Formats: sequence, C-alpha cells, structure tokens
Amino acid sequence: MKILNSPKEAIEFRKALNGSIGFVPTMGALHEGHLSLIEKAISENDFVVVSIFVNPTQFLPGEDLDKYPRRLEADFEICKRAGVDAVFTPTAENMYTKDEVLIKAPKIKGYILEGFNRPGHFDGVLQVVNKLFNIIKPAKAYFGKKDAQQLYLIKQMVKNFFFDIEIVECETKREKDGLALSSRNVYLSDEERKRALSISKALKRAAKLSSKTKNIEEIKKEMLDILDVDELQYIAFVDRDFNYINKIKPGDTIILIAAKVGNTRLIDNIWI
Repeated sequence: MKILNSPKEAIEFRKALNGSIGFVPTMGALHEGHLSLIEKAISENDFVVVSIFVNPTQFLPGEDLDKYPRRLEADFEICKRAGVDAVFTPTAENMYTKDEVLIKAPKIKGYILEGFNRPGHFDGVLQVVNKLFNIIKPAKAYFGKKDAQQLYLIKQMVKNFFFDIEIVECETKREKDGLALSSRNVYLSDEERKRALSISKALKRAAKLSSKTKNIEEIKKEMLDILDVDELQYIAFVDRDFNYINKIKPGDTIILIAAKVGNTRLIDNIWI
C-alpha cells in the first residue's frame, strides 16, 4: 500500500495506473462505516484510493477542528488490511494557497439545514472534494447516506461541472443498538450515548408511522416525544432533491435530525 503525502505524489501515482479507480474520501478516524465504503469500492474497481484529510475549510470558527479525532497509524492499518492500494494524506499547506479560486455552494440548498446551522460549511466541502476529484480522477467515488445533504450537493457539483465520475450512495452503518456510526461518537459519555440512541429510535418510529399516515406534523410530534437530546437543531422532511415537503412521499422522502447531546453535535436520517 502506497502512502501519498502530496498532490504531486498522488497525481504521479494516478498516472501510473491502468484500470478503474474507486475513491473513498475521508477525514480519518476510520470506523466500520468507512470500511463498508472501502469494501464496496474494492469490489467494483481495479484500484482503490482512500484520502485522509481533516479539511480546515469546512469547519466554522469554534467548531472541533483542533480536537477532531486523528488516528493516522491505525487508519493506515485498517486500509492495508482491507486491501487499499494507496492512501492520500495531504496537508492544508499543500492543498491550499492564500488566495484561492473558490467554489460556492448553491445559494438555497447549500444554506438550508446543515448549511443554515453551519453557514459556509458546504463551500469548504465542495472546494476540497473538487480538488480531490481532480487529483485522483476516479471512475467512482463513494459517499455514505448519513451525510445526505452533503451527498446531494456533491452529486449536484458533479453534474454542474461535468465530472465524468459516478457517485455511489452507500447505506448508513450503525452499531447493533442503532446508533449511526460517526467519528464524533467517541466524544459521548456513557450516559450521553444512551440518550443519543433516541435519535435513531425517533427516525425508526417515523419510518414505521409513515406506512400508516403521510401527515408530517403527526409524525413529528411522535418523534419529539421520543427524542432525549440537549439541543434539537432541526427535524426536517425533504424529498431526494432536498425540497421541503408537506407530506410523506413514499420512495422520495428523507427525514433528517441534527441535535446536540452534551457538547457533541450528531446528525442522522432515514430514507423512506
């Protein structure tokens, strides 16, 4: 397995390959959710590249950039055992310059939900993913449905900029008790983790109710009764194109939650 420390190294590595590349972009602290993306990429491509880069431009002032979990050696071992061909680990210094050409998220769908709570976040996400796509030039790139709005916006960027890349949507991986896997779960105390389970329970209840009623307010009320969080930032009902909806559309609905449990911000969703 090759370790690629700079864009130049990654570009040279890419030029030497003859075959399809599957790409899994990550911020490290790899868990079973990331591994499921890697395994799918391995099954569908001749080569697989994983990037590990805690991208500073997608963090807002006061967020957890400095304390975001970093376990590079452990991540390398996970990738090596999985059969990854190369891991790209750039630095902010070799990915960014002081006066950059910028990419901006859409004015509407980039500034609702996650974009409303974290204005400018998706500018940074799209900026770095654009760079990564140009460096790695994959045939397919793999993203989890847990970050549903991010997934939607990356697909829009690929369409708008005419990238010849297939975006592969991958199911959210969960712990046995239902908690969505996240690198930020390590921040939760035992008591907070128990309360965090109310998020997935509320979503599961909503999915079950949706087979009986399409009334969003009725479903939302039951979800609120289940949730046990310190700060609920939103419960949202959207279609696959991230338009708000006023009733459940089977096969075209995503229900999303963002909440803080203790000081840890968690997101989760369910696709109906």
